[in-house]
Amino acid sequence: MEKEELKDKVYEYLLKFKGKKKLKEKDVCKGVSAETGEDKDTVKKALREMIDVGKIMYAYSGGASSVEIPSEEYLKEKGLL
Repeated sequence: MEKEELKDKVYEYLLKFKGKKKLKEKDVCKGVSAETGEDKDTVKKALREMIDVGKIMYAYSGGASSVEIPSEEYLKEKGLL
């Protein structure tokens, strides 16, 4: 699977849970790996690249971190839209 295709799968996976459940990085890696058959390290690298460019972000609440798709307001504030 190509890297861009894998990134799309990661984004789709996060969209399924947006507003329903907060996912940790390892949860996303496990879930996408199970769906696509890619190994977890490859999924993790794709996830990190998406975080680096701002397509997804880390969120912190209640002392725990999660990975989520940023809101449009956040993206406009950061100049990414």
